[in-house]
Amino acid sequence: MWDGLPDGPLLAWYGDDFTGAAAVLEALTFSGLPSALFFDLPTKEQLAKFPDLKGIGIASTSRTLDPSWMSQNLPNAFKHLASLGPQFVHYKTCSTLDSSPEVGSIGRAIDIGIETFRNRWVPVIIAAPQMRRYQCFGNLFAGTTDGVYRLDRHPVMSRHPVTPMNEANVARHLERQTDLKIDTIDLEALSIPAAAQKKLDQLATKDTVVATIDSIDAGSEAAVGRLVWENRDKVQFIVGSQGVEYALIRHLINENVISQEEEPPAIDEVDVIAVVSGSVSPTTADQINWSLNNGFAGIHFDASAACGSGDSLAAIEHTVLEQALNALSKKQSPLIYTAIGPDDPAVNNFRNAVSGSNSDIAKVNQRVGETLGRILGSIVDKGNLRRAVISGGDTSGYAARQLGIFALTALAPTIPGAAIFQAHADGHFDGLELALKGGQMGSPDYFGRIRAGGGV
Repeated sequence: MWDGLPDGPLLAWYGDDFTGAAAVLEALTFSGLPSALFFDLPTKEQLAKFPDLKGIGIASTSRTLDPSWMSQNLPNAFKHLASLGPQFVHYKTCSTLDSSPEVGSIGRAIDIGIETFRNRWVPVIIAAPQMRRYQCFGNLFAGTTDGVYRLDRHPVMSRHPVTPMNEANVARHLERQTDLKIDTIDLEALSIPAAAQKKLDQLATKDTVVATIDSIDAGSEAAVGRLVWENRDKVQFIVGSQGVEYALIRHLINENVISQEEEPPAIDEVDVIAVVSGSVSPTTADQINWSLNNGFAGIHFDASAACGSGDSLAAIEHTVLEQALNALSKKQSPLIYTAIGPDDPAVNNFRNAVSGSNSDIAKVNQRVGETLGRILGSIVDKGNLRRAVISGGDTSGYAARQLGIFALTALAPTIPGAAIFQAHADGHFDGLELALKGGQMGSPDYFGRIRAGGGV
């Protein structure tokens, strides 16, 4: 329970992509804090459907957009969330720091947050040890099935198609995106509460208004949560991954402000699900390959068609849908994918098509995601399915919005950061069980686990 918390929401968040925003929803809900994630600024009528929320989120696609878009849209979003009266407002970033000065600039979001909230300082908490994301003396590390890599040597993030990571130091990475002075509260300072507070106070007196904070395990995670909570009168705006929520929750549990909750069980297994994937991650490739050997019907969607005419894209959309419905007729789960990993020839074909058409890659990616969303909606509708998956952080935002959903609530856990959610919509997708999975998330059997109903 959460009787020790102040009345009203504990936290409101704005996600820079849909899968990340959903990960915060999961973290709060499964810790006993009722929460909802909206696909746009929630209306009073929509909020009324979810009484006594302790967490209120908005999912966006800002990770794929430029600073000018942020300048036009984030101030109003931040003010709207602040008007709901939360203790904290969290700008949710990817736990692998996906961003650049031109695309998804976290620095620009920090600038806007400071203008809106007038924090004394802004904590930046990217690490999330529960997800094998670690920050150690300022440098970010991320785990894979093959081990833990410094971010600039990570086999996926160093090769990211839009924002490849060539700097592991979080402060240095962000300094490319903002003129603000940035420093780090490292593990050494964090290990003693008084030392961490002293370092924080020293930074503030030196006009350092942004501080990245190390975290590598349960102890340092709790220390991060304590530092933020004990400075809540000076800090409303926070930046970071779902590590923000993990840290706060761990501290509040340790202090008996909220009680430890058991995660909910799995839900019922279903015979078939539908999956659409725009991810080119090796992790997703392993999941696709596992699925093709375990009752899923693989259907390739040629993303390069999004560079052509509307008629050619519509023709491919129709063909893919027919193949998916044919798979359903055989009791197979259709899995529509754009590529099986970064080395799939489809990736180069797509890049060449974008280059040859002089198209804006962000707009092309949007067309791909929206097309996959329409295909998924038709499969669910015509096949009368109750469960589906969207794979890929950027894909999820564009695809999910094609389903007419206005909010999600968390339903069942799987692995941290990729739960099964319940959709809330005014149309016939109301009640759909939907999993949103970032490219790097999940075990090889992830799609099978969703079909089986999830579970820890």
